Amino acid sequence: MTVEKLKEFLRLPVIAAPLFILSNPQTVVAQCCAGIVGSFPALNARGDGTLKHWLEEITNSLDKERENNRFVAPYAVNQIVHASNSRLEKDLKVCVDAKVPITITSLRAPNEVVHAVKSYGGLVFHDVINIRHAEKAIEAGVDGLILVAAGAGGHAGTINPFALVTEVRKIYSGPIVLAGSITNGSQILAAQVMGADFVYMGTKFICSAECRAPEDYKDMIIRASANDIIYTNFFTGIYGSYLKESAEKAGYNARKTFSWPRFKLGLQLFLGKKFKQINFSSFEKLGSKAWKDIWSAGQGVGDIHQNKRTAEIVSQLIEEYSRTKEAVIKML
Repeated sequence: MTVEKLKEFLRLPVIAAPLFILSNPQTVVAQCCAGIVGSFPALNARGDGTLKHWLEEITNSLDKERENNRFVAPYAVNQIVHASNSRLEKDLKVCVDAKVPITITSLRAPNEVVHAVKSYGGLVFHDVINIRHAEKAIEAGVDGLILVAAGAGGHAGTINPFALVTEVRKIYSGPIVLAGSITNGSQILAAQVMGADFVYMGTKFICSAECRAPEDYKDMIIRASANDIIYTNFFTGIYGSYLKESAEKAGYNARKTFSWPRFKLGLQLFLGKKFKQINFSSFEKLGSKAWKDIWSAGQGVGDIHQNKRTAEIVSQLIEEYSRTKEAVIKML
């Protein structure tokens, strides 16, 4: 599949970001059937044979839907290319055997993944937060770059999206996916005007009926604003964006913990606490830690007001996108 062919299956140029712990076959199928790329992290499929079963379930469901709807989008699987992910080789083989249409890689240059996925004609999009990461991904031969700019949820970067897109476009003419506080149709169009081909949306779909996030998590997002998001590497050793209220609920005093200067890994924090070194092969054993109890979200939370079905969310995005496009045309 080519990137141009991918666009033909989409109602909007949107990729639903893979949500650690939360994304599952139900969320993926709902997203793809709504006309956007649905995704999940391979690590979410826990237990022997679960990943293969999930891929079969997704493929069978989407094949049935395609009989009546041409806008059923392909799906993506996120592979965390990190030294601690001991599952990578095995999970990648399962995905190659299933010919997963799109692979999203993150946290390290995906050389071996690119070779494996291209062997059957799949696409590889890689998360980057700066130019150095982009250069390494381009050298690896990826099909597209996901620019995780300031304000995004999860493991986000710190560079303004305008600056990041501009600098990446100096060295790369291929497909760009932009991430960072994108929550409505107007922002999707704005991202395209800036030079992006697709956008990445994660926090918006946490508040979907199909997402198995706790209701408290969804309610916390709905009542939050950008000021309620903290950016820290305290919990995992990798900088990420989290809901301050969830950290406080888990027993951390956000004012004391996160107002201190940024220390390097291994240095002690207040009360003798240390930064955590994340291990992606055993994330389910973390206890009261990031993702499980300390919840991730992007700075765009202030524009999320309801918990809706995925189809309703996408329909609203399409309406906003079309209305904004018409308004811009009238202005020209």
